[in-house]
Amino acid sequence: MKKEEFVGFDRHEYNPILRPKTEGLLTSLLHAQKPHKVLEIGTFIGYSASVILENSDAELTTVEIDEKNAADARQNLKSFEGRCQIVCDDAENFLKKTQDKFDFIFLDGPKGQYKNYLPYLKNILSVGGVLVADDIMFYGLVKSDEPIKHKHRSIVNNLRTFLENLKSDADFETQIYDFEDGVSVSKKVR
Repeated sequence: MKKEEFVGFDRHEYNPILRPKTEGLLTSLLHAQKPHKVLEIGTFIGYSASVILENSDAELTTVEIDEKNAADARQNLKSFEGRCQIVCDDAENFLKKTQDKFDFIFLDGPKGQYKNYLPYLKNILSVGGVLVADDIMFYGLVKSDEPIKHKHRSIVNNLRTFLENLKSDADFETQIYDFEDGVSVSKKVR
């Protein structure tokens, strides 16, 4: 199904949907990794969840805080019933209470929260598992030397901290992809 055909797509002025190169990277990582249990933070209307489910045999748990988006995702992902659990909750709340372990995590929720999520994500990611974080450059502002406008400063500073924490963590091998709005891929090595 094309992005534009997803229930809820036309209701949004801005559609935070997977960009083409990022989708290609995600697809190739799923094929290489062959995960069994995947966690996605930030379902929106389910497009990236459909990409994950179409390109793996994994069971997917996807977390979305907005009830309307979660309802749209349920409709869009009906054909994957049995392999896909949509959780309508705040991501940090979910991460604090889940007892599950995952071997692949796709992080595409609120960018300013990535640094807060990281300790929980690390804890629930299996050794050998992969954490993929989308939109880590936040419109190029994360790598910019220009002064950051007040309304974006917290998000940008939090993303910078998230990336520094990933890169300096000896338990992860991290690679940054500098296309579209940036993607980090971190393999948990121990």
